[in-house]
Amino acid sequence: MSLVVQKYGGTSLATVERIINVAERIVKKYNEGNQLIIVASAMGDTTNQLVKKMNMVSDNPTPREADMLLTTGEQISIALLTMAIQNYGCPAISLTGSQACIKTDDKHNRAVIKDIDNKRIKKELKKGKIAVIAGFQGINSKEDFTTLGRGGSDTTTIALMVSLKADRCEIYSDVDGIYTTDPRILPNAKKLNFISYDEMLELSSLGAEVLHPHAVELAKLYNLKLYIASSFNNNIGTIVRGVKKMEKKRNVTGVACDSDVIKITIKKVPDKPGIAGNIFTRLAEHRINIDMIIQNLQYNNLNDISFTIHNSDFKKVKETIYNIAKNVDSRGVEIDQDVAKVSIVGAGMISTPGIAAEMFQAMGKVDVNIQMITKSEIKISCLIKEDGAKKAVESIHNQFNLGEL
Repeated sequence: MSLVVQKYGGTSLATVERIINVAERIVKKYNEGNQLIIVASAMGDTTNQLVKKMNMVSDNPTPREADMLLTTGEQISIALLTMAIQNYGCPAISLTGSQACIKTDDKHNRAVIKDIDNKRIKKELKKGKIAVIAGFQGINSKEDFTTLGRGGSDTTTIALMVSLKADRCEIYSDVDGIYTTDPRILPNAKKLNFISYDEMLELSSLGAEVLHPHAVELAKLYNLKLYIASSFNNNIGTIVRGVKKMEKKRNVTGVACDSDVIKITIKKVPDKPGIAGNIFTRLAEHRINIDMIIQNLQYNNLNDISFTIHNSDFKKVKETIYNIAKNVDSRGVEIDQDVAKVSIVGAGMISTPGIAAEMFQAMGKVDVNIQMITKSEIKISCLIKEDGAKKAVESIHNQFNLGEL
């Protein structure tokens, strides 16, 4: 008997009809002789709606109360999904993050899983039940509810797989695998049979929303294969795994586009040691992930320091950014929300010269200007104007013949 962990995203559970469809899939898997742990996200845009209501009643909700509210989304979905499974005659039980003893640190809104006391889950599995567990949430040392941040259900899934030593992990959403780029942007995008951890990690951090980066990090750490597929069909999905020995690495595997970024420029900062450290330490205290950074030497020993953050982080640190600018004696702050980040990823990039040149040529062909560039061993990212993102992705995709992989 195999222990299988399955995760279903919000789109898979967005309506009652979709919940019933997922329940049918789960029951079929159970009747094949498998033990099952199901991780469920909140239904559709439930979390967004809760955030909207929260902002209507408070300009500055406390992190604890925000988590108290947001954890209710998954509680609804696990209860409904469990009822649907039971309606098919299968034993099942729903468990919140606290009932499943998913223990986190004390940081609200972006908590980190520290441990899982899996005794309750094992007890229910031993009774032959399907354990339907709320993703995205846990409980801290003060016995308060916590949430894990964007993509937290993916992290819950991998953490449960590690804790329970599961045999297989399946992640279902509205896409039937990992593609060379977003098929909604480019219809001729090609689905990949497999992708390496490192490539998936980069694509996830660059705007591909199929998997959360921290979940990929955990999978790589424990060498766990992940199967990514759609809950709406039975098409073969994509396997995320390590690279096998002597396996040929692709120069470019995919193109990612992220429009949920904001470019911030702190203008005419004094060119003194420690200034940049001061700026980014203050942002780190708010757990803000900084992506692209560029410092331009100006005149009279003054610099412009530009960086990008995720759109969702801007509101919570907007005031802090202006305070930082004032404290370092800058001449002001410039905010640009009309930007997008376009990136290419490929494990073979490190050993292949000329990849960056080809990417820049592809954007030049469609008159897309580059504002910022960052590069790692297997990734190149460019910040451009948002209105040029679609044609940039298409041109880069064609430049590297990704539709023919």
